[in-house]
Amino acid sequence: MAFRFVDIVTVFMVLFAVIDITGSIPIIIDIKRKTGHIDAERATLVSFMLMLLFLFAGELFLNLFGVDVSSFAIAGSIVLLLLGIEMVLGIEVFKYESNKQSSIVPLAFPLIAGAGTMTTILSLKAVYSVWTILIALSLNMIIVYIVLKATRLVEKLLGTTGILILKKIFGIILLAIAIKLFLSTTGIQLNRVS
Repeated sequence: MAFRFVDIVTVFMVLFAVIDITGSIPIIIDIKRKTGHIDAERATLVSFMLMLLFLFAGELFLNLFGVDVSSFAIAGSIVLLLLGIEMVLGIEVFKYESNKQSSIVPLAFPLIAGAGTMTTILSLKAVYSVWTILIALSLNMIIVYIVLKATRLVEKLLGTTGILILKKIFGIILLAIAIKLFLSTTGIQLNRVS
């Protein structure tokens, strides 16, 4: 079984852009502040398992529940929209009852292993080998783990004001991503403002 380095790098970069763990740092810090702790191992493992599930049986799994990929993507976009609203307006939409729970929802899903990531994995599978995707996905999950472990360091470097500014900026970006995902999935097109 021959692996093409270029393919692995390409798939890695696509997944890195879609997962966008570095762009999620303000959200991760916010979740950590509300819960007091983020279980990096648990969040990484659960998100990795969800992505593997989609890699090997994504469409079959959704079909069991009578859900198509588009409906799944729309549901994920709504959760991302609520996260963005929470960050920008400073209101609490999600109730963080326990540390373990917050490492799963909304951190592992939909933040790390979101609808965009799942649909991207299904799209990549049509072009690249499963092994190429698996290697690229594993490399991405190592980076996810490192970022989740380093949130305390990032928090110290940015300070309270820096985190607040980043939180608002990335909240707006998250809202835009959620709306883009929703519009692209539903096929709705907006006229550009000139």
